[in-house]
Amino acid sequence: MAVISELIRSETDGTISFGDYSLSAKAKLDNFEHQGDIYKVKTYREITKLERNGMFVYESVPGTAVLNLKATDQGMAFQVDGPEDAQFTVGLEDETEYDITINGADAGKMRTNLGGKLSVSVELGGEPADVRIQKCE
Repeated sequence: MAVISELIRSETDGTISFGDYSLSAKAKLDNFEHQGDIYKVKTYREITKLERNGMFVYESVPGTAVLNLKATDQGMAFQVDGPEDAQFTVGLEDETEYDITINGADAGKMRTNLGGKLSVSVELGGEPADVRIQKCE
């Protein structure tokens, strides 16, 4: 299982990875710069949360590690890992329909709420899950 011991890092492919679900106490890192944006991460066993430029990006309960997060105006893609099943919420475009795939399997279409949040449950516990969230045409 993968944890990000430095809490957040830039990857060579331009994505970011963050989160350490192995921590028993809350840890946070502010003012992490990546491609002109400022990130803030809070993470530990119970929750992992990421903000970009003061805006909500990701939150999971319980805490997770997120690998290679890439967010665009069309959606986002990442791998999520943790010791047990988790629910994550991501910040996307308000009141927009998205197609979700987990490990290549269609998980259906979901619509974000007025605040642009979309919540998904994922089965974990040993292997990371590959998540793709793509705006419907």
